[in-house]
Amino acid sequence: MVRRPLIAGNWKMNGLKADAVALAKGIAGRCLPQPPPVDLLVCPPAILIDPVAQALAGSPVAVGGQDCHTQSSGAHTGDIAAAMLRDLGASHVILGHSERRTDHGETDALVREKAVAAHQAGLVAIICIGETEAERDAGQALAVVGKQFEGSLPPGATAENTVIAYEPVWAIGTGRTPTLAEVAEVHGAIRALAGKQLGAAAQRLRILYGGSMKPSNARELLALADVDGGLIGGASLKVEDFMAIALSSNG
Repeated sequence: MVRRPLIAGNWKMNGLKADAVALAKGIAGRCLPQPPPVDLLVCPPAILIDPVAQALAGSPVAVGGQDCHTQSSGAHTGDIAAAMLRDLGASHVILGHSERRTDHGETDALVREKAVAAHQAGLVAIICIGETEAERDAGQALAVVGKQFEGSLPPGATAENTVIAYEPVWAIGTGRTPTLAEVAEVHGAIRALAGKQLGAAAQRLRILYGGSMKPSNARELLALADVDGGLIGGASLKVEDFMAIALSSNG
C-alpha cells in the first residue's frame, strides 16, 4: 500500500500577518513549476488562516487550524468552531497536540469529541498522541500511545478523514529524536491498533512523525515503512527547511 506523504507545518503561536503571508508565499513559490511529490499543509494561528489561505490560493498547499471546539456554536468565549475554520478555507485541524494536553489539560475524551466536531464540519482531524520522557524511561511508551490512540479516535474515523501524528513529547522542540528503531516500533504499533479499529483501511491511514523532524534527519525518518510524513514545528517557519523536508520524501 503506497500512502502519499503529508508534510504538515504547525506554526504554533508564531507570526504576525505580514510574516505569515510572506512565509506562505515563499512556500507556494517553491511549488512552481513542479510541486514536491507530497501533500503540503500549513497550520497558522487561527486569526491568520484567512490571509494565509488567500496567499496560497492556486497553489497545492492546504491550510489547517491548530485546534477547534467540540460545539458548532454557542457561549464559548475565545473558542473557535470547526465550521469557522472550514469557512476560512481550512481543510484540516490539529487536535490533541501535547502542548494542548499539557497547557490546557485536554484529555483523550475531549480530543475525541473535538475530532467528531471536525469531521462533522468536513475537516480532516490530525490527532496527536505521544509519551513523555518519564513514560518512555519507565517502559510505558507503547502502553501510553495505545491508550491515547484508542481514547482519542472517534467513531466514524476513516483513513480519509483522520491522520495520526506520533509526537514523543520529550523530542518536540528539543532537538532530540528517538532512534529509528524506536520510531519504527511505535509507528508499527499504531498501525496494528488502527487495524483493530479500521480493518484493512488501516493500511491507508497516514501516520506522521512529529518530534523535531528537520532537514538533517527527515530522509531517514520518512524512509521508515510506517512513517507517512511529518508534523513539523520550528522547521516549518523557514521556507528552505520546510521544503527541504518535503523534498526528502520519495513520495
